[in-house]
Amino acid sequence: MKAIQKGFTLIELMIVVAIIGILAAIALPAYQDYTARAQMSEAMVLADGQKGAVTEYYADKGVFPDSNASAGIAAASDISGKYVAQVEVGTSGEITATMKGSQVAAGIASATLSLKPTPSSGAVQWACTSSAQNKYVPAACRP
Repeated sequence: MKAIQKGFTLIELMIVVAIIGILAAIALPAYQDYTARAQMSEAMVLADGQKGAVTEYYADKGVFPDSNASAGIAAASDISGKYVAQVEVGTSGEITATMKGSQVAAGIASATLSLKPTPSSGAVQWACTSSAQNKYVPAACRP
């Protein structure tokens, strides 16, 4: 009679473990980049929310506000989120969201995302820049 093989050999198991290791080595960095992009998108959302106040101020006064108070919005430290430390309106109406220094992905700690207004034919155009690496910046803000 022939003996029936049951189970896997050691070589087969080692091959499976090696394949899982290779897949994990590829997937982990991609997941970390995805997490950092998601955290940076919070900065975009919070900064985007202040554009209306800056645009309204410009439409009313003809110049851009130079602070949160003059734009009629909350103080910079009051506009924050889970990953964003503050959102500040600076000179010429530029809105800057600053990421927290800790409890965020390593590539975006203390990074900034800025929205700069430019008047254009009675409207306001917004240009987005960031100090973070391009791979972490939301798609709407990439050059």
